[in-house]
Amino acid sequence: MRVQPDFASFDESTVLGGISQPGDSVARVPARVVVFDACNVGVVLRAVLFVEVVVGVGAMFGTSHFVEWLLRFSLLTGGVLPATLAWLIAACVLKGQLARRGNVQQWLGGMLLGALAGLYGCGLLVMMGMIDPAPWWASAAAGALLSSVLVAGLFWRAKARTPAATAARLAELQSRIRPHFLFNTLNSAIALVRAEPAQAEAVLEDLSELFRHALADPAESVTLGAEIALAKRYLAIEQVRFGERLQVQWSLDPEANGAKLPPLLLQPLVENAVRHGVEPSAGGAQVKISTVRRGSMVVLKVTNSTPAGVGERGHGLALANVRERLALLHDVQAQFKTAFKDGIFQVRLELPL
Repeated sequence: MRVQPDFASFDESTVLGGISQPGDSVARVPARVVVFDACNVGVVLRAVLFVEVVVGVGAMFGTSHFVEWLLRFSLLTGGVLPATLAWLIAACVLKGQLARRGNVQQWLGGMLLGALAGLYGCGLLVMMGMIDPAPWWASAAAGALLSSVLVAGLFWRAKARTPAATAARLAELQSRIRPHFLFNTLNSAIALVRAEPAQAEAVLEDLSELFRHALADPAESVTLGAEIALAKRYLAIEQVRFGERLQVQWSLDPEANGAKLPPLLLQPLVENAVRHGVEPSAGGAQVKISTVRRGSMVVLKVTNSTPAGVGERGHGLALANVRERLALLHDVQAQFKTAFKDGIFQVRLELPL
């Protein structure tokens, strides 16, 4: 029994050819992103680690043995760590206001916050009687210098999530178009012209709509519910082509639909499951998509059976691209794992809710 394809709001993902093409890590990201994304757990951890390493190296000057270095390092950490956390909190709270400024103004704003944080850390040490006299100017300068390096890191992180230029985006789109999917869809529509002309007309109309969406401005993230709807439409199209060879099983938790993920992340995973599981198998294959909410996290799984004798070959570049895109959006808050056992290949993602 064939599933009637629902093309009504089908997006561009199938034309873009899934995740197996190069350049996917820069695909579907906004032209402008928040630079001061200091609310991200990964950013906080890296910032604290960086500052502590700088303090540890600085504490080596003027010390002759390990115990003396450890005491000085502990002393400096008592002022530097609270100051660093204060800078991160301020940057997180003010990220909306800073995002509306130009790059130079954002950089100066970050350095000003760093200077204030340096004065705050120095003040803490003075209040505890740990330093005398107080190096106010040196603390402000050190805070401004360290914050400028942190801002540079945030700028580089934001740049990694931004298209280099419109020409690069168009070239990326062109390189990822899969002619085979287009030809197969057109052939399916031609086969339906006589038997089911209304359905054939719908296929052609929505194929045209698909290309229109391919040139639309992308968003930084979408909901898991929207990605699931997109994947369902893709599988409906492939069901027309493969018929009973494609066996789809859904196990969806409605509470997981609000999780955020990069656009066009789930559908390409499903497409790879079809390409590596169903296409090479004369008897077909099973594709299972499941979601479940576990506290503040959402677990997403895409599983497909593979023909006998076929390993996980062909998934490496595709999955690397997905892993990179997921890390750019969620950093250490998301997890990405794959497993292949007894002819079953599974992709497992953990997303913050």
